[in-house]
Amino acid sequence: MAWENDLGDKLVHQNHYNIAETQLIQYFNLVVKSARGAIVTDVEGKKYIDLLGSDSAMNVGHNNPKVVAALKNQIDHFIGYDAGYFTNPTSIKLGERLAALAPGDGHNKVAYGTSGSDATEALIKFSRAYTGRSYIVSYEGAYHGTTYGAITAGACDVDMVRQIGPLLPNVVHVPFPNLYRRHPGESEHDVAIRYFNAFKRPFETYLPVEETACVMMEPIQGDAGIVIPPKEYVQLVYNFCHEHGILFVVDEVNQGLGRTGKFWSYQHFGITPDLLATAKSLACQLPMSAVLGSADILDSLKTSSYVFTSGGNPVVAAAALATLDVIDEEDLVHKSAVDGVYAKKQFEKLADKYQCIGDIRMLGLNGGIELVKDRQTKEPDPDAAAKVIYRAFQKGVIMVKLNGNVLRFQPPLVITREQLDQAFAILDDVFNDLEHDRIKLPAELAHEGW
Repeated sequence: MAWENDLGDKLVHQNHYNIAETQLIQYFNLVVKSARGAIVTDVEGKKYIDLLGSDSAMNVGHNNPKVVAALKNQIDHFIGYDAGYFTNPTSIKLGERLAALAPGDGHNKVAYGTSGSDATEALIKFSRAYTGRSYIVSYEGAYHGTTYGAITAGACDVDMVRQIGPLLPNVVHVPFPNLYRRHPGESEHDVAIRYFNAFKRPFETYLPVEETACVMMEPIQGDAGIVIPPKEYVQLVYNFCHEHGILFVVDEVNQGLGRTGKFWSYQHFGITPDLLATAKSLACQLPMSAVLGSADILDSLKTSSYVFTSGGNPVVAAAALATLDVIDEEDLVHKSAVDGVYAKKQFEKLADKYQCIGDIRMLGLNGGIELVKDRQTKEPDPDAAAKVIYRAFQKGVIMVKLNGNVLRFQPPLVITREQLDQAFAILDDVFNDLEHDRIKLPAELAHEGW
């Protein structure tokens, strides 16, 4: 078979037959049977080093024993009861824990949801309710989810919005700074000022500042290719917001919970946002999200404006509590920072050998490795990225690509140094194969991907 896995091939085709195409992003033929830590095992028994971490949703590792034990214990008590009507000790305890992790030092609260999409959509709801304003400013290249408000705020893939309009009104997108694609001779300061001027342009031409509820930002853009903006730029936008009564709200769904070497990615930029959305790794990919912020803002919506039957479910709340315990007890935030420096050096060694590696963006165990056809022109090379992730899969490493030509590096934070070394040795072989044109991509995998 073209994808080299007979059972997996059969199951993948069966999946395509039963599941709506919009829910399938098929990079290669992998059907997971089990997973532990940073190792994934497929239905054929082949093991893979996971450099994706289930889309940054497994920061504490697959089937972490402490999380599994917490789930089993809670299930033995009861699976759930609508926490909007009647609460329970587990969900109460998680609320207290998350409120303590919210930005700012005042009285903070939590609003539970079930996915990153509803959490980022909640940022819109709470911002509009609290300010009495309607306009939302978001960013080109952003990914915030797929519910209507979230998909409107995002702007990373035109296919996401085909055939489903009209979208949410009064959402404006501005460009996000990209230091790799700066103009010739520009300093980081120059980039920050140029993009800040672009940010202000709508307010100077058609967007009333006094009618703007919030600016929504991924402090580090994820699906655009792990793009890290200048700290000065983020601070300029943040200060502009607070000068004009605009809330500054952040999406930490992808980049939070230790992923970037700090607990929240916004902490790299010296700011304190008004609201924060988290999900994914919060409960090891179980359906749990949360919006964190001041009580004043979170109490601006009244009963039933943002509530879910499964929001704050005690089983997933138990998983979230155990996840937070593991992050603390195993010092995973610090480990991510240290291992991120190590991983960046390994990618830099590969870049010294292989000219197709144009840029390495890394904070913590969180990287975007941009592949280009030429380092001078910086022309993206999506074909090279597709071949690299396919050959890596063949050799036992799970990695995907973002924005066509960017390799996504987001392993579980518990990955060992030995596993990292094994993965980089494999990637060295993969890039060598690419350089010598030894990778033939199956026709069914020759696509742009995410």
